[in-house]
Amino acid sequence: MAGAQEGASVRVDVLGPLRLAVDGGPVDVRGPKRRAVLALLALAPGRTVTVEQVVDALWPDDPPESARATVHSHVSRLRADLRAAAPRLTTDEGGYRLRLDDDGLDLHRVRTLRDRARDLVTTDPAAAAALLREARAAWRGPALADLAEVPPLRAAADAAGELWRDVTDRLAGALLAAGAAGEALGPAADAVEDDPLREPAVLLLVRALAATGQAPRALRTAREFRARLAEETGLDPSPALAALESDVAGGAAGPVAAAEIVVPATPATPTDLHGRDRELAATDRLLATERLVSVVGTGGVGKTRIARELARRRPDAATLMLAAVTDAAGIPDALAAALRLGSITGDVLTACLDVLDASPRLLVLDNCEHLLDAVRDLVVELLERCPEVTLLTTSREPLGLAEEAVVRLAPLPDLAAVAVFLDRARRVRPDLEFSPDELREVAEIVRRLEGLPLAVELAAGRLSTFAPAALALRLDRALDLLGSRALHARHRTLRATVAWSYDLLTDEEQRLFRHVSAFVDGVDLVAVEGVAAALGLAGDAGDLLARLVDASMVEAGSDASGRTRYRMLETLRAFGRDRLVAAGEDDAADRHVVRWAVELAAWAERTALTAREAVVGPVLRRELGNLRAAWRLTRTRGDLDAATAMAVSAAEIAYWQDLREVRALATELVDDPALTGHPFEARVYGHASHDAYLRGDSVAAERLARRGLACAGDAEGRRVCLAAVGEASLSRGAWADAVEYDVAALRLADRPRPEPGVGALAALYGGDPRKARELIALMPAGEVPSLLGLAAYVTAEIDSVEGRTDAAEEGYSLAMARARSVGSTFLEAIAAVGLASLRSRSGRIGAALVGYREVIDHWADGGNWSHQWVTLRNLADLLRTLDDADTADLLDAAADRAPDAHDRPRDQGVVPRERAPDREQALALARAAIARHLAGRDSAVHAG
Repeated sequence: MAGAQEGASVRVDVLGPLRLAVDGGPVDVRGPKRRAVLALLALAPGRTVTVEQVVDALWPDDPPESARATVHSHVSRLRADLRAAAPRLTTDEGGYRLRLDDDGLDLHRVRTLRDRARDLVTTDPAAAAALLREARAAWRGPALADLAEVPPLRAAADAAGELWRDVTDRLAGALLAAGAAGEALGPAADAVEDDPLREPAVLLLVRALAATGQAPRALRTAREFRARLAEETGLDPSPALAALESDVAGGAAGPVAAAEIVVPATPATPTDLHGRDRELAATDRLLATERLVSVVGTGGVGKTRIARELARRRPDAATLMLAAVTDAAGIPDALAAALRLGSITGDVLTACLDVLDASPRLLVLDNCEHLLDAVRDLVVELLERCPEVTLLTTSREPLGLAEEAVVRLAPLPDLAAVAVFLDRARRVRPDLEFSPDELREVAEIVRRLEGLPLAVELAAGRLSTFAPAALALRLDRALDLLGSRALHARHRTLRATVAWSYDLLTDEEQRLFRHVSAFVDGVDLVAVEGVAAALGLAGDAGDLLARLVDASMVEAGSDASGRTRYRMLETLRAFGRDRLVAAGEDDAADRHVVRWAVELAAWAERTALTAREAVVGPVLRRELGNLRAAWRLTRTRGDLDAATAMAVSAAEIAYWQDLREVRALATELVDDPALTGHPFEARVYGHASHDAYLRGDSVAAERLARRGLACAGDAEGRRVCLAAVGEASLSRGAWADAVEYDVAALRLADRPRPEPGVGALAALYGGDPRKARELIALMPAGEVPSLLGLAAYVTAEIDSVEGRTDAAEEGYSLAMARARSVGSTFLEAIAAVGLASLRSRSGRIGAALVGYREVIDHWADGGNWSHQWVTLRNLADLLRTLDDADTADLLDAAADRAPDAHDRPRDQGVVPRERAPDREQALALARAAIARHLAGRDSAVHAG
């Protein structure tokens, strides 16, 4: 057992609040002293930490008499926290030692990544930058922030801070070397912000600014550092800074933007632009080459702040603020005011154009969306009449002109959003300090607000009233909860922000937006077309959807397969739902979502029984969130017809694809009293039986199948239940019954079906391979890849029993290939078990062990214990050939003890029942045994 337990993985993370994971699962280590002990041991991996060292760390001034006993107690409780990995924490002479794998400590992983990047940077700086990005991402905050009062850990945290600075500097340098200066701005600025007096960081920032065409800003940064260093330390910078300043001034350090000859002294507001370095740099580059650039995005995403910063960098820039202009006729006067023109005689717009034509400058047109046609006309005239003027617009949708370059602004990534929240929070309450738990609440808040800067700032503003935890609990009312009277009316609440964009849509666009918001997890174009058709919209669905994307009410992106998918930010979807209710359309929208789900399940059933089976699994996985929501609607609305249709239509493909949530829908229905007498009653029981069989509950499987058989009134319901009884019979070793029921189910099949595959296996296991071969030849597989794979698997099982090793291996491999081609993970796993057993019998031990390891993990992930026990018994047979009878006996004993394991005659049984391992212990035993035997058989694995 110890050997198995030592195989459990342990991961300790110190780059942030201390975190422990065992076998990938988080473990809550309670109490600051116990957490400190864990940190001390983790920071000395594989080395003994003496009791005296721990006592000195925990009680540096005056340790109590019970200090040593307390340390022993903390170590004992740590072993309990480590669970299956407890043997990694050992007691040595005078102290304790925690054995971690190479990747068991995030600090070690970061150092390894940094060292690999250091070796790569001269030959492949882009690859080095990728490694350094991964290393930098390991920090979740200040190292060991929750244990800073422990002196050795405080020192370790300081060292981790130095490591962060080293990694950050190296990342900025690698990005510069790779020609990605715009991406280098972020880490370089972070390094300077962390320590404004550290010259290497300042040099990198100056280089990055110069390389992105911001030479004046680069020179100002250098000058400010020189003054800061002199004022705070009395020192002068090294000659390297003067040399770099000379290069920047002479243009040798990168492009110099002509519009940046003079830089205004007004500093940027520090909270405005967290996480926007890339977008700023991209927009800045476009302004150097394009006449018209539009920054586009949903309300509150930060478009105005981007434009404000870019205008700030250009001393002659003028900004026309259109938010307060409600009539197109007022635009010329607003433009005149922006240009600071006094009394004008004659046509106002002509005078403005004359002024703009006189000298090169940047003109910002901010918040164009509500006056889009008039702004478009103005921009066309500006482009024609004022060739030296560059135009930067912000809007929730593009102008749609051929000359327009568009920068689409997305919400902030999590870390940048947290930074915005904390900055705003400190303005609201300068005395505020966040505990580690509160920082976790802040991270959850910004995640739920999806990184929308306005929402994040409004939420932080509420800290004057609510603690972070209380604020998080109220986010379901975020549209109205989050607001500020200090903002423009359109931004005072999230609801006002969204309503501003919504009111600019046409009636048909508003209707489509409302009804698409009923889909909780995005939609594809087909679903949108279905919504439009159900609503009877006159406009083309694709055109209406494109308008919603242009208006930043819907986001277009790609799913994992590269297909276009349309989503709403949760704030927009909540707004859409409110408008559905206000319009009295929520019931119709919910009914459409349910109808869509029923039709999708029916399509999945039809298509899965054809040669196109491969397309079904990805669609169901992609739509799982919407299917889940539709299912809940059927249950809350009492729509049993829709619920049963979803459950029975998607059940069989869910079986092959290991879609456990879909497979379990029938199980949820069996306890519904309304199911009695329903036309699909028998099918529901049959599919629920199949779900129970796959979960390893053979008793429930047979009970449900026979209950369904008793009420079956149609051929399909009877087929499903007969097949389910056959499976249950196979599970308990009743071979003849399994053959009888599966053949009976075959007689009712009117399309490609898996019967009599179970019957063929039962005949084989019952000692009649000839009968098994006859039965599998009867399977109506058609052109369905999973069914063809099942036939290949059963045939391979027969060949294996009859000693046709080459044919069996070819059959297993064919079954696995067909399974992989359609994502049939269940079939692939059972074929892999057969192949592993075959290889072990033919002496290819390494390959067999690898195969068992993969299959054991697969069954464990899916909770399929009936097949897991078969796999573990087969592994036990192999282990006996490797002189590991003790482990084999324990695995067999675990299977003997389990009520869901298939019985089989054997003569081992040497482990008493009370000593038999439980399920988790059996898995740990198996994994450790495989690892142990593979360690000495690398050559065998490669040979296999």
